[in-house]
Amino acid sequence: MPLKQKTTISVIKADVGSLVGHHITHPRQLEVARQHLEQARKESLIVDFHVTHCGDDLELIMSHQRGENDKEIHELAWNTFIDVTEKVSRPLKLYAAGQDLLSDAFSGNVKGMGPGAAELEFEERVSDPLVVFLADKTAPGAWNLPLYKIFADPFNTVGLVIDPSLHSGFTFEVLDTHEGLSIKLKCPEEIYDLLALIGDPNRYVISKISRNDGLPAAAASTSKLSMIAGRYVGKDDPVCIVRAQNGLPAVGEVLEPFASPHLVPGWMRGSHHGPLMPVSYSDSQNKCTRFDGPPRVVALGFQIANASLVGPADLFDDPAFDKARAKANDLADYLRLHGPFVPHRLGPEEMEYTTLTGVLEKLKNRFQKIQ
Repeated sequence: MPLKQKTTISVIKADVGSLVGHHITHPRQLEVARQHLEQARKESLIVDFHVTHCGDDLELIMSHQRGENDKEIHELAWNTFIDVTEKVSRPLKLYAAGQDLLSDAFSGNVKGMGPGAAELEFEERVSDPLVVFLADKTAPGAWNLPLYKIFADPFNTVGLVIDPSLHSGFTFEVLDTHEGLSIKLKCPEEIYDLLALIGDPNRYVISKISRNDGLPAAAASTSKLSMIAGRYVGKDDPVCIVRAQNGLPAVGEVLEPFASPHLVPGWMRGSHHGPLMPVSYSDSQNKCTRFDGPPRVVALGFQIANASLVGPADLFDDPAFDKARAKANDLADYLRLHGPFVPHRLGPEEMEYTTLTGVLEKLKNRFQKIQ
């Protein structure tokens, strides 16, 4: 088929096994994944790639010109995850080998099969900066608050007020993860309707954002493993793509929401609330050790040039975010004091898909009616 002229960025991730519990990927896993994507680049399936990780998640960042939801791109990612699992994770007995691979055979798209995917197709601008956010030990709803701040909150993004190219606002596509439905809301006109939904990040998650004239601005993964498997099979660990500058929020505005760590679901056994800590990749702070966390986010910046990935820049590798990291640790201390009690433990609706259900099932016949 003829290649499209637009550029597509595909970020596809999976937890296919980790070193010492839910801690960190093994270097050999990254090496095998790079071999797969290098071969795909030689065959011109993709233009460029970057293989990385956040905590125990293997992340494939690929640029190509085949559009979103392309079968061959998704199959490349799926086969890469399978090969890493069989060649590295299982022989080394890495923990939870192949955890996110919930099917035995590829069905045309990784969505609904376990891995998470965020994709954005666009016409390149004269200069096209782009930020890829990678999170670990949390769920897709973790992006709701920062994406709202980036694209709808003038107290975060002053460009919404003073930049004519942003002044008309942005349209948010929101997914109802319980019903499999989506809705588009135009802001600022429908900002209160948007908040009514995304204030519940367990059910409603932002999947796409575009400028109100149609310019693609952001995309986020929305897969919830519990919704696919019907039970707890691991954390969702979402990814997100945000374009910046030149008629979109500046890079500094894109990063600013993470200067104040907000509480997200996930953490230990996917059953606790914790602060989302911004960490750098270069100093290896994206290892998840304390109570398997706390939840964290890495920000990698790229310039997109003729579908090539120039970078990355490690955007949270900045002492300006030290205070956010310290505050996240303080919040983690406070929440840990609650142990198995809410609000540290998730509410009952979110716990329905965790291992707690086995305990409740064992006890249910011992309850007696109050006389």
